[in-house]
Amino acid sequence: MARARTLYRCSECAAESPKWAGRCDACGEWNSLVEEVVAAKPSGRAAARRAAGSPTANVGGGNVGITARLSDIRGTERERWRSGLNELDFVLGGGVVPGSMILVGGEPGIGKSTLLLQAAARLQENGQTTLYVSGEESPLQVKLRADRLTENAGGVTLLSETQLETILATAAAQRPTVLIVDSIQTVFTADLEGAPGNVGQVRECAARLMRFAKESGTAIFVVGHVTKGGGIAGPKTLEHIVDTVLYFEGENTLDHRVLRATKNRFGSVDEIGVFRMTASGLIPVDNPSELFLGDRGLSASGSAVTALMEGSRPLLVEIQALAAKAGFGTPQRVATGYDGRRLALLLAVLEKRAGLSFAQLDAFVNVVGGLRLQEPTGDLAVAAALASSVHDRALAPEALFMGEVGLGGEIRPVSQMERRLSEAANLGMRHAYVAERAVPRRAPKEIRVIGVRTIDELFRLLFA
Repeated sequence: MARARTLYRCSECAAESPKWAGRCDACGEWNSLVEEVVAAKPSGRAAARRAAGSPTANVGGGNVGITARLSDIRGTERERWRSGLNELDFVLGGGVVPGSMILVGGEPGIGKSTLLLQAAARLQENGQTTLYVSGEESPLQVKLRADRLTENAGGVTLLSETQLETILATAAAQRPTVLIVDSIQTVFTADLEGAPGNVGQVRECAARLMRFAKESGTAIFVVGHVTKGGGIAGPKTLEHIVDTVLYFEGENTLDHRVLRATKNRFGSVDEIGVFRMTASGLIPVDNPSELFLGDRGLSASGSAVTALMEGSRPLLVEIQALAAKAGFGTPQRVATGYDGRRLALLLAVLEKRAGLSFAQLDAFVNVVGGLRLQEPTGDLAVAAALASSVHDRALAPEALFMGEVGLGGEIRPVSQMERRLSEAANLGMRHAYVAERAVPRRAPKEIRVIGVRTIDELFRLLFA
């Protein structure tokens, strides 16, 4: 009889190694190799005996499966369950899909457990039975959190357990429509050796939970920890197994949280939902643009507004820039929410193409609200804010800047211009500076669209 073998797998990149080492050869991460016991494959004679009792034929050592043409498969999409939290339903693509598995990751204390407990309470009120499995907190701790919420979570069934076999047996006996596991790093199976949270345990537990979701039709929410790099802890296959991956983001010093979908088999990706953290739980924010522009009242230099596309939702955000005389020999380049290398490139373009010298100036850029600019649409707003700070002249508060800045100083168009302009018009914007080729034929009547070709031409219009 073949024995189980031991290998070492990297917790960051899931690369395998036959022996332990202090550093992973694949990704270079230190102290990331975790011991994993792999069950031995059945011998050829045992596999033949197992296949002998199977109704399918055995060809080449494997059983022949049952196939079907796609045109012969009958069925329609099942109705989604509304969680009652509009922003969560929006990110999921319209609600919770029966039989799906959703992974929710985020920093410690960001509000993952609070969000899922609120969703469980509202689903229970809507007639969907929920089972909340807590592997990190005691029942009393979960009860104290539930008492602080505005939702009535008294009907939610609670199970304090970390062994996977007990969790699946309980779920099979109670047959809940929604199962919440908090968290996957605390769950373990007795079939594998090793502590909970290692690569083998996380992958095997997630695979069995996924199989249970597909066979029973129960929707499963799984909480995942994140590493110091910001990714979900455990093997990358964890994100491949599940149907949807949600990241809960936010600054601890701010009262709002952003829920972002990075993978969704039942909807579009890169959708975001915005919540406000309060003492009684998370409150969905119906209009995030008003939240990020609510405190913008002072006419100070170095402030510009741009419109981003987060999935299918346009979002207006404020960008602040400050150019000050350098106090040391080497000027500083600091960016919060904006790529630092992109900032260095933009400063070089402004100096070369627009005649703005930053050789003796510190440059600081901040995206208000803790958001991150992940598309080049905000380049024009960053350039306008930097020029406004250098000239010490405030831009018009109702002006909008959208466009990508090229190395030649040209302004390039961005996609979905009409949707961005409609959102800007609804929030009181009256002027929009965009690339000359991006001026739409049908723009909202409330906003005037001005096409510019280069940043030098834009600065002449703004500071002439």
